[in-house]
Amino acid sequence: MSWIKHVFYNESEGKLRKSYDRIKGKKNYIDNILTVHGLRPHTLEGHMTLYKSVLHHNGNTLPKWILEALGTYVSLLNNCEYCFEHHFAGLKTLLQDDLKAIELREAFISDKLNNVFSENELSLFSYAKALTRSCSEMPKSSIDRMKRNGFSDGEILEVNQVVSYFAYANRTVLGLGVSTKGDILGLSPSASDDPTNWSHDRAKE
Repeated sequence: MSWIKHVFYNESEGKLRKSYDRIKGKKNYIDNILTVHGLRPHTLEGHMTLYKSVLHHNGNTLPKWILEALGTYVSLLNNCEYCFEHHFAGLKTLLQDDLKAIELREAFISDKLNNVFSENELSLFSYAKALTRSCSEMPKSSIDRMKRNGFSDGEILEVNQVVSYFAYANRTVLGLGVSTKGDILGLSPSASDDPTNWSHDRAKE
């Protein structure tokens, strides 16, 4: 599961149990990336608040599948198989198009995104790659390119926050050796109109 102790639902109590009750799916299921926070419940609360705001909030205006695709791509760039597989499964559910999902996966792995994304979409992924690979050398031209392709400052902020969240999530997983053993791939919160709802089920939006 990981290199440190997980606290599972049936072992939890107090503040941790309350957080788990907000997150759990069927049969009290919770992803390993979340139960690894069990020894410090306040960090789980921070993780879920950020995750819900960045990827599953109705204040975002970019399509949810684009945000999910950006997170999937960033996870691949960071060599985080756990997050790549989880979020690709979530992306596939959002797309409801198996052929397109296969094409996206192949494009991510080969890093040939121009095979599947439009020019304006490519500007988002180019920014995501630069921020992931060489953030200290980020040129303003990456922002200018997104603006030229019709994205607002608020939407650019959404992209920035997705990339930044996945830098955090990927390092949580990689730094603690979290594995997908026992996980159900692709579960995520829905209820984007309710930031306090952390309940995990397959994406429906």
